[in-house]
Amino acid sequence: MSIVRRSNVFDPFSLDLWDPFEGFPFDAFRSLTESRPNFVSDSSAFANTRIDWKETPEGHVFKADLPGMRKEEVKVEVEEGRVLQISGERNKETEEKNEKWHRVERSSGKFLRRFRLPENTKVDQVKATMENGVLTVTVPKEEMKKPKVKSIEISG
Repeated sequence: MSIVRRSNVFDPFSLDLWDPFEGFPFDAFRSLTESRPNFVSDSSAFANTRIDWKETPEGHVFKADLPGMRKEEVKVEVEEGRVLQISGERNKETEEKNEKWHRVERSSGKFLRRFRLPENTKVDQVKATMENGVLTVTVPKEEMKKPKVKSIEISG
């Protein structure tokens, strides 16, 4: 874990965050970060999209925290093979001439999360709502038919 203090005064908001790819043993990632400087911030935005998935008797419910995003900036799709895909892009604010940024901590860039849905889901009835920066995707479940049980009389 790499934590670097920027001054002698302890400020919990001035700590660098742990980078899980720091010291990555393969050159492939290093070459990606050198050739695409935005790759690290893109992967950070991807990793920071938190989504909860719970199953209820009626279906599956996904909740994603997307603060500051509008529903027009988010896309919810169901691909073939019952794959739920939630994606979008948060644009980075631009610095104006008379402004000076002191800290940029909010993530920006594209995000994409995919979930393989169970076989008992009704993928043609998926519903999505967005309220107060929380995206809620509801995927109803099919009713499981109980197998018919036929009683067999024992002779003898």
